[in-house]
Amino acid sequence: MREIISTDKAPGAIGPYSQAIKTGGMVYCSGQIPIDPVTGEFVSNDVTEQTDQVLKNLSAVLEAAGTSLGNVVKTTVFLADMSDFAAMNEVYARYFGENKPARATVQAARLPREAKVEIDCIAVA
Repeated sequence: MREIISTDKAPGAIGPYSQAIKTGGMVYCSGQIPIDPVTGEFVSNDVTEQTDQVLKNLSAVLEAAGTSLGNVVKTTVFLADMSDFAAMNEVYARYFGENKPARATVQAARLPREAKVEIDCIAVA
């Protein structure tokens, strides 16, 4: 069984995809970028503030699926510039604390709407 997850507490999909899919006891979240779900705009151009908003958005999607960041087992972080790694990592560490999921971090040539960071994740439901 497959359940489409959708919440207005995170930005809506800007293409033909779902915010997340829940299936087989797992939640697969699409990448989130730093859009404030209230304004529909980026929170700022600062990678620290962008990372914070991205993780708030992922948290909202996971909550809608009945889980949380504490149950995340894997993330992929996409950075527009790898020189932003330390700033992103500092914010990321605050959100995951003792729950350190597996992670890949890559520099992408270009992210949607010129975001500096995008993160997707997989969590236990």
